[in-house]
Amino acid sequence: MVWLHKLLLTLFAFPVRWLVRVNNIPTDIENELGIDKTKPIMYLLRTHSITDQLALKMSTKQVGLPSPTKKISIGDEEHSACVFLQQPQSVIGRSIKGTKIAADFTHLFELHRENKSLDLQIVPVTIFWGRAPGRASSGLADMLADRASPSWLRKFFIVLFLGRDNFVSYSKAVSSRTMTELPGTEADIAHKLIRLAGTHFHRKRQAFNGPTLLERQELYNSILGSASVMNAINDEARNKKIPLGKAKTVARSYINEIAADYREGLIRFGDRVLTRIWNKIYDGIDVGHADKVRKLAQNGHEIIYVPCHRSHMDYLLLTYVIYHEGLVTPHIAAGINLNFWPVGGIFRRGGAFFLRRSFAGNKLYTAVFREYLELLFNKGYSVKYYAEGGRSRTGRLLPPKTGMLAMTLQAMIKGVNRPVSIVPVYIGYEHVMEVGSYLKELKGSSKQKESVFGLFSVVRKLKNYGHGFLNFGEPIQLNNFLDEQVKDWRDAQNTDTDKKPSWLTPTVNTLANQIMVRINQSAAISGMSICALCLLSAKKNAMGQKELEQAVDDYLHLLKLSPYSEMVSLPKEDGKTIVEKTLKLGKMNVHEDSFGKIISLEHRNAVALTYYRNNILHLFAIPGLIAAILFARKGLEKGKLIDLIMSLYPMFQREWFLYMSEDEAKDYAEGLIDSMKEMGMIATSGRKLVPVEPTEKSFYSVWLLNRCVQETLQRYALVLSLLAREKKMSRAALEKQSAKFAERLAALHGISSPEFFDKNVLATFVNALRENNLLADSDDGQLQHSEASEAFRQEIIGLIAPEIAQRLEKLYAQQG
Repeated sequence: MVWLHKLLLTLFAFPVRWLVRVNNIPTDIENELGIDKTKPIMYLLRTHSITDQLALKMSTKQVGLPSPTKKISIGDEEHSACVFLQQPQSVIGRSIKGTKIAADFTHLFELHRENKSLDLQIVPVTIFWGRAPGRASSGLADMLADRASPSWLRKFFIVLFLGRDNFVSYSKAVSSRTMTELPGTEADIAHKLIRLAGTHFHRKRQAFNGPTLLERQELYNSILGSASVMNAINDEARNKKIPLGKAKTVARSYINEIAADYREGLIRFGDRVLTRIWNKIYDGIDVGHADKVRKLAQNGHEIIYVPCHRSHMDYLLLTYVIYHEGLVTPHIAAGINLNFWPVGGIFRRGGAFFLRRSFAGNKLYTAVFREYLELLFNKGYSVKYYAEGGRSRTGRLLPPKTGMLAMTLQAMIKGVNRPVSIVPVYIGYEHVMEVGSYLKELKGSSKQKESVFGLFSVVRKLKNYGHGFLNFGEPIQLNNFLDEQVKDWRDAQNTDTDKKPSWLTPTVNTLANQIMVRINQSAAISGMSICALCLLSAKKNAMGQKELEQAVDDYLHLLKLSPYSEMVSLPKEDGKTIVEKTLKLGKMNVHEDSFGKIISLEHRNAVALTYYRNNILHLFAIPGLIAAILFARKGLEKGKLIDLIMSLYPMFQREWFLYMSEDEAKDYAEGLIDSMKEMGMIATSGRKLVPVEPTEKSFYSVWLLNRCVQETLQRYALVLSLLAREKKMSRAALEKQSAKFAERLAALHGISSPEFFDKNVLATFVNALRENNLLADSDDGQLQHSEASEAFRQEIIGLIAPEIAQRLEKLYAQQG
């Protein structure tokens, strides 16, 4: 029947090519899976299906792998490049027949015994048509649901209606040579491989399609029937003196307000729409480290995505990327402000569940929301929420809000029946459409309420936004995290779960900080962010184009020699290409004189570009501090330089969510110094390290590094000088007065960064001072100037620009 199979492949090739659009998972086969395209490959598929084979053929052509329809040579014999576990289901009945795979593999391993040089890559490939999760009740939609081995009739309709949603998912290759070295006969080894393949395909399908959808009545029964919600309903009825039935109706209305109503068809439709939008407004979307998440999903983990929050685009972009990486799209925690017509209903059907900004004082709402979240975890739905609570207006990470994280840990205590992992996610853009409104809000304008008209306004403004960047950070496995933080946390599983254990708050705070540092640990440098970093550090925000290209090359080379983290993504192009692409985004002025092109920023654009610089400023915190110290001290011995860096590191670590411990930061600083010497950014003069001479090519790059941390050091000096003048102040007064004086200083010295006087940033520094015992607490609970804070102030004053240091010394001298 080989001839018939060939005939069918030929006959169906054209209609399949017309009906099917293949999505490859992963796209980088060689690096992620280690598949060697030069070695023989045998594809292992679950079902003997003509359409699956043709979809695989289309996919292999795209990714550069050998065709599955061609024969491969094994020893002196010709064999099919594809093997199959099962035959399709029969049209009548549900029987599924096996194939002769056991005999084929047995013979294959016999050939290996005879010929020691043979070695094939057996690559399991899972073909998906659509993404429909199972349902508790059957219906007409089940006709199109892609089952493990559908009949040819069902497959006809599946390909006809879901062909544009085809996903070809490759797995790591199994070495046939390695398999032959296992104990047992060739037949035993063949059967073991078949058993493992069956389990593998089952897990793949579960990880791809997700759990069975919750029916509405099951949702009501699960939440309203839980002990915590029943207690809250009783309390509501008693406290408000209303009938029990009315209190239960209120709880039911909260479920309707909160719960998602996931529809897979809307996700498919959204994929088509978003693909068109992304192609229109972005040059591309770069995704990093998705393999880590796929591994978790395949191992049965409950996945909670916790991204940074830059823009409303985040909701769409992350879900879109997750969908195309072959993962279950998550249920998304969205602010109740987004539940307006018509997008509220659309978001809800796309998996959004809505939460109020504050739960304070409403015990029934809190109980319903917490029970809903626990239900999602226990049913196996992936979930996404934002630790920052809202969008960052400055481009920096915001101090985390811990409410959702606390509920997550409480669900763990109550007992989630699967391992749970939090995946931090870094999201960055070369253009954030809300930046203009962010700047207005930082200047005191009230936040604009979301509306249909605002939505139309955004759609109308869609244009070329450069690149989008999304990196999945290092996952945090919550069981392991709790084992490290609270040895006896499992003891709380047998106690009253509505009672908060004493260790919960500090543990949640530690977890929140770990998430934020892992987001920054997986940052992506874009052309816009690195050009903004350079131009905002330059005097008058202007540079020659050659100087800018040189600085970009120097900084990328420095980060390659001494990586901040292996998770950071760097551009692959050189400085010249990066600058040319960034200029096309139209945010920088270019004019030319007889010496060449000058790139500059108008004040309005300079303020806006601080947002993109702040996305990556943490990567240059320690290099910038090295440069600032060497310029200010006109050289310093290496040991003293390291000591000064480490005295400031706790402040930098708190402000920028730097992931390194003090010992790691010390090693990193030493490595940076060596790399900067190697690059000619630092020279030696006797026993001292000094900046290179101004005549050297890299001088301007290292001078800009010094400038990029100046605003931070100036803000530190300002806060400490104000406290030194007043001797003691309440925390609120210190933050308020610091913000006022910082705004004045910014106006006097042309500082264009809104975060220079942002209360969140100032509050973070005050907290860091307290945590590191650089402020004393007075008897009346106020913050008090001390010898330690004065010594620290003098240290920082010595590192900042002389004109600002002089102004701050005048502030300090105004005693009383």
